[in-house]
This record gives sequence, C-alpha cells and structure tokens, in this order.
Amino acid sequence: MSYAIAGIKFSAVKPLRFGSSGDRRNSANLSFMLRNESLSRKIFAGNSSYETDSAPSVVAATGKVLVPGVPLDDSSSAAESVGDQEPTSSDQQVLKEAGDLPAGDKAKADYAESSISSKLMSSGGVKEGDKHPDKVKNAGEMVEKKQRFIPPPGSGQRIYEIDPFLKDHRAHLDYRYSQYKNMRDLIDKYEGGLDAFSRGYEKFGFIRSATGITYREWAPGAKSASLIGDFNNWNPNADVMTKNEFGVWEIFLPNNADGSSPIPHGSRVKIRMDTPSGIKDSIPAWIKFSVQAPGEIPYNGIYYDPPEEECYVFQHTQPKAPKSLRIYESHVGMSSTEPKINMYTSFRDDMLPRIKRLGYNAVQIMAIQEHSYYASFGYHVTNFFAPSSRFGTPDELKSLIDKAHELGLLVLMDIVHSHASNNVLDGLNQFDGTDTHYFHSGSRGYHWMWDSRLFNYGSWEVLRFLLSNARWWLDEYKFDGFRFDGVTSMMYTHHGLQTVFTGNYNEYFGFATDVDAVVYLMLVNDLIHGLFPEAVTIGEDVSGMPTFGIPVQDGGVGFNYRLHMAVADKWIEILKLQDEHWKMGDIVHTLTNRRWSEKCIAYAESHDQALVGDKTIAFWLMDKDMYDFMALDRPSTPRIDRGIALHKMIRLITIGLGGEGYLNFMGNEFGHPEWIDFPRGDQQLPNGSVIPGNNNSYDKCRRRFDLGDADYLRYHGMQEFDQAMQHLEEKYNFMTSDHQYISRKDEGDKVIVFERGDLVFVFNFHWSNSYFDYRVGCFQPGKYKMVLNSDDKLFGGFSRVDPNAEYFTNDGMYDDRPCSFMVYAPSRTAVVYALAED
Repeated sequence: MSYAIAGIKFSAVKPLRFGSSGDRRNSANLSFMLRNESLSRKIFAGNSSYETDSAPSVVAATGKVLVPGVPLDDSSSAAESVGDQEPTSSDQQVLKEAGDLPAGDKAKADYAESSISSKLMSSGGVKEGDKHPDKVKNAGEMVEKKQRFIPPPGSGQRIYEIDPFLKDHRAHLDYRYSQYKNMRDLIDKYEGGLDAFSRGYEKFGFIRSATGITYREWAPGAKSASLIGDFNNWNPNADVMTKNEFGVWEIFLPNNADGSSPIPHGSRVKIRMDTPSGIKDSIPAWIKFSVQAPGEIPYNGIYYDPPEEECYVFQHTQPKAPKSLRIYESHVGMSSTEPKINMYTSFRDDMLPRIKRLGYNAVQIMAIQEHSYYASFGYHVTNFFAPSSRFGTPDELKSLIDKAHELGLLVLMDIVHSHASNNVLDGLNQFDGTDTHYFHSGSRGYHWMWDSRLFNYGSWEVLRFLLSNARWWLDEYKFDGFRFDGVTSMMYTHHGLQTVFTGNYNEYFGFATDVDAVVYLMLVNDLIHGLFPEAVTIGEDVSGMPTFGIPVQDGGVGFNYRLHMAVADKWIEILKLQDEHWKMGDIVHTLTNRRWSEKCIAYAESHDQALVGDKTIAFWLMDKDMYDFMALDRPSTPRIDRGIALHKMIRLITIGLGGEGYLNFMGNEFGHPEWIDFPRGDQQLPNGSVIPGNNNSYDKCRRRFDLGDADYLRYHGMQEFDQAMQHLEEKYNFMTSDHQYISRKDEGDKVIVFERGDLVFVFNFHWSNSYFDYRVGCFQPGKYKMVLNSDDKLFGGFSRVDPNAEYFTNDGMYDDRPCSFMVYAPSRTAVVYALAED
C-alpha cells in the first residue's frame, strides 16, 4: 500500500510510537501606552540534569519512502557536492583558552563547560545539495555572489542621543551592549565570526560530499546513538555513532560501491539514542524535510537530496525592499476556496497574482516551519529547518517564492524562535532525553499559556541553531525577511503574561528583562542586516520596548519595524461602544502613540480574531446579518450599511495614521464572513466533559475569495475599496512621508482631519450628521481634487460626493494651518484629497 503527498510517493508503514501536541497558542491582549517624547555571559553548556519522567520509547519500522524520480529499488546517487572533509581531532586548546576570555569572571567559569563543537569540525564542507557554494544561479546563468559582510559592533551610545531619557537606565543598557559585544568577540575567536557561526547547517545534520554522507548531531545527554532508517532497514547496530567531549555525535557513511548515495533521496531517517529517559528515536534536529503519513500521528524525517535536474533553480532576482511596506499576511494551507489543505503550487498560481492585483507589495506567509499540530497555526514548531510538507515539497516552496519575486513581491516568513513545540516525539523537546537540552529547565523553560518549551538563549549551541536557522531560510529559500513571532515573550522572564506595560522605563530595564534573549535578537538582526542588507525584520512586541527599532550598532535591538499591536486591541475596545461614545482623540492617540524614529507596522485586526471564538472587525460590525443581507439584489439593513461604512473607515485611518507599514490578514480586506475552524475531533476533558469537535472538517479552514470577487455581493465593494486604498498608498507613499499633522479632532462633530504626505484626509464618524461647506485646514495652497472616497458606489457607498468637484484653498490660518478649503463631509464617510496635477 502506498500514498502520495504533494506528488511524493510514500510507502504505508506504521511506527509503534504515538505523539502529542498542545492546542493553539492563546494570544494575550496586552494593552500598553508608550512615551511620546519628541526625542525620544553567561554561556550555558546545555548540560542536562538528566531528570525526567518520560517513559522509554522504541520504534520499529520498515519500508521505503520515495520521492519522484527515485524508484523503490533504485539506489542511484544524489547530485554530487564538493568540499566536505573528514572531521579533525578535538582541539583541547579551546577549553584551555577559556580562562583568558574577556567576558567577565562569571562567563569565564561557565565558558569552559559550554558545548562549542565547531572547533572539532573541519573548515571544509558545503550545505546539502549545494553544487557551487561560491555561486548562485540567477535568470538561468551562473553569477558570482556579492561579497557579504557583517560589520563589527559599534559604540552602542547613539540611543542616548535619540532618547535622552534612556540615560537614567544607562547601567542596564550598557551592560546589555557589553554582553552583546562579548558574545561577538567569543564568536569571532572560536567560530571565525558570525558569518561562519551561522552556517551550522553546513556542519550539522546530513552533509553530502563527493565521497559520502556525514551526519552530526548535538546530543550531550545521550549515552549512545545510531543512525537508523530505510537505508539500513532500521537496524540500530548497523551505523553506530561516536561522541566527542562536547556532546556531538557523528558518523560518516561512504558511497556505495557503484558510487551511489548511501542514503537514497526520499528515505526516512531517525536517530536512535539511549538517553537518561530510555531508548528514544528522534527526527534529526537539523532535518530539512519531514512527513506525516495519513492516519498516523508521528512524523518521519526525510533525507531530502533530489538529483540536480529536479532541484528548482531560481530565475528571478529578489526585489529591493520598498519604502512603504504593505503586507498581505497569509496561510498557504487555508488559501483555497475549497475545504482542503492548499498547496504551494496553487498558492503560487492563484494567490500571488491576486495579492499583486490588490496592491500589496509583500506577502507574509505563516506556518512554513514544520509543525505536527495543524491547528497551532504554525506556532508549535517541531522541525525548524523543514518547510511544512502539508503544502508540498521544498522545491515547490522555492518556486512559489521565485514567482513572487517575478511579480515584484517581497516574501516574508513568519518565523518562530520564541518557543518550540512541547511534542517529545517529533520536535526538540527532550531530544536527548533531558529537560535542558535546547531549553531552560523547570518553569523557566515552559510557557504555560502556549504549552510550549522556551529556548535557553544563553546556550552556545542554541545560538548556533537559531542563528543558522534564520540564515538557512534566507540563503536556501530566498525569503526576503521575517516577522519574528512572540518577541515580547522572549525579552521578559514574565513573557508579558498578566503584565500591563504603562510606558514606565523601569518596566523594560530591570531584573524581568531576559538579557540573553535580547542579545540573541541583537545578534540575529546583526546577521540578517549584515549578510542580507535588503532583508526586512519585523518584531511582534506588545510591550513597546524602547530601542527596539534602532540599529544594533547604535545600541538598539535592531528590528526594521515593530508591529503596532495596540491598534487592533483599541479597535476591539471601541467596537464594543455605541457610536456616540467613540472618542476621536482616543483613536488618534492610539494610532500615533509610537516611539519617534522607530518604525511600526499597523494593522486593524489580527489573524487571531479570525479564529472560532473571536471576532473580526466585520463580525463586530455586522454579525449574523452578513449571512442574509450581503446580496445587492436584496434590501440592506442599517447594521449592514453601518458595518460596511465603518469597516472601510477603520482600515483607511489605520493605514493613514498607524505606522510606516500596513498589514492585512487574507480575506479580511473584504470582511470574510466565516471563522477559521481547524479540523478537530471531540476532546474529552479530565473531568469527563466533552468539547465537541467539527468531525475533522476543513469546511471552515479555508478562505472564500469567491465572495470578494462576486460583483453581485456587497463583499465586492469592500474588496474594491481595500484595493483602491493600497494603490493610493503606492502612488503617494504617504505612510513613509516625514510630513504628518493632525489638524482636527472634533468630539462634537465626530470629525478627524489630518495631513499625511501630500494628502489631506477627512473622516466623519458621525452616524447621522453630514456637513456641507465644512472647512478643513491644509498646508499647501492650490486646487485640490478627491482621490479616494469611501462613499463611492463602487465601494458599496451612496455616491454622495461629486467625484469631479474641485476645491480651491483660501489663505488664512485655520486649525493652525496656513490654508483651508471647503468640503462636503457625509456621515460615516472618509475622503482623501490631493493637489490637482494641472
């Protein structure tokens, strides 16, 4: 019996083990207020306590796993690669030199125990499948890679010029920067620099060379280890590994007599270890692909090394990062209109042209890293270097990214380095049978709300693993950057849970700050911006950590953008109120309350609001009326009219004032009427009660783009407005303009007027009052014209504003502006004006 996933044929085998994973991570709604001034180690060895309650686990499996082009009985070699040498003997001098390190007495003492393994590795080797490590194929030709360079640390002092209030916390910030510099020094001294250190995937996992395959794994807690898989009939005595004094296990498998690869492409592989918690079979930590057989719980690691003729070759150059970033957040699996798991190829062919047409210039893709539990939304990662096999093969993902580049779209990856799956069978948790391998021990290593393990960012090998992971996706798959998930959880030992950030600087710089984690974030931003200057990094931080968006050399954490998470929370708060209780000043304050010189990505609603049990903005506004009154050939209702009008206004004022970039979750642009409900069965609680499932249905785990495309439905007008809004920003680049001025916040009229760039925005949130000859202030004199009107009939409005009207300014101060002009401002309408181009 065999089955196929994404065109890959697999044999049906049933391992004896079973896995477990937690529920989807909950999102804490943490509101915060930021100051709005005009100026605004210890290295752990990874040694384990060896204390665990886990029972021994043994696997017995037979059979073959195949990939297209590799017949069941064919052991033909994979494409050759060059340069990998055999490992050298250990370098005891590494430990002898530890006492001379400039990292402080405490760091010196602990450094001798750290698991620095690359000193034991040869300097040769290339990553698996890389035929020419110094060249890349582009547009069908071999072109030399540009020289890439990570600059040395700076002084880290400019943050005090940017925000003088930080001087009160200089001791903490200088200590933080000294720890970062010390880590850079150690990496330079013992790894040859951050560039070499971040290429761990060329040393660990499966490394193909001209003579065979070397497999290395860091597992200091294991007592013995052997490589098992289809290639040796799962015989634990066939390929026994050896361990060095740093906890690195290794084996070299020579090519077969006929020169073919000792492990055929597509074979299942695992590492069997005798651990303090018993015999354990694990998927290699650096695995590049893993697959779950239908009807089975555990995953199988796959040796992925297709012949060169089957490897995808990138044809298009990566676009430069746009000045104004407009992001379409998406999930490949649920991007079909059909109730199924969608594929990389379908997303490439159907979704990317849609995203381009809608006017977005970047696509942010969730759930790329392999995760055993689909309903985790991709946030319970089990295999950090493997793209999710649910959606296709690694090469199909590459073709998706290349197509996006052809269309001029950036591709951002939603990367999860804040935590890892609690799954013991498929992921890193208790990988070597200990509790403290990649993670902190005890409560510090467990996130109770997310049911996840928390990394020990002070561990040398954890740093290597995570830094290499970030580089892998940029190097191998040509992603254009990342949205780092859960950064607030990383930066504080309390993880932001049950904590309200008020903007007091003492909340950011104290004992609750996890300096090791902040230093890791500085290192990864150093790495990314040094080797990939065009790459974009976005951090999901709800706390408002000062210096978050300032370059590392200046003393900051180094992100390009912070997600302006307070905006979505504020809209939920406002939507619970009656219209007369909406405060114009409160809306403006929340949208503009961000740190000077630190850029933000604004969004009106988060993807979590689209899940069952929560509410999108469209649902808050229109609720069940969406199911019966969205057809244009049927009468509307007051709730629908209000909902459509405010849905457009909320999105426009968010992109207009909320940040230097904008994000929308797929489907929300047209007010998607259905929740996301992942396929699930009934769940029995310990008290005996049962939470009913949905019969494992995919019916609500999809996106109904056909509703937004249907010109006979009111959803279409909402989609058309969102498209017009994106194209307006594309033309005028108002999000990144230095000119922003709010001239009116009228609580009686419920009117907001502001200038952003060369545009004048006029919002009338009043539920019934329309204003004739309403005077609005402006900076530039001349003739104005309307460039966007939310009340246009095309957008589901009532066409109360003449699209051809001209507006001439009068001199004289009004609302502290040197000029003004008169407009008609209908109720629940937003209109944008620009100088006429005569």
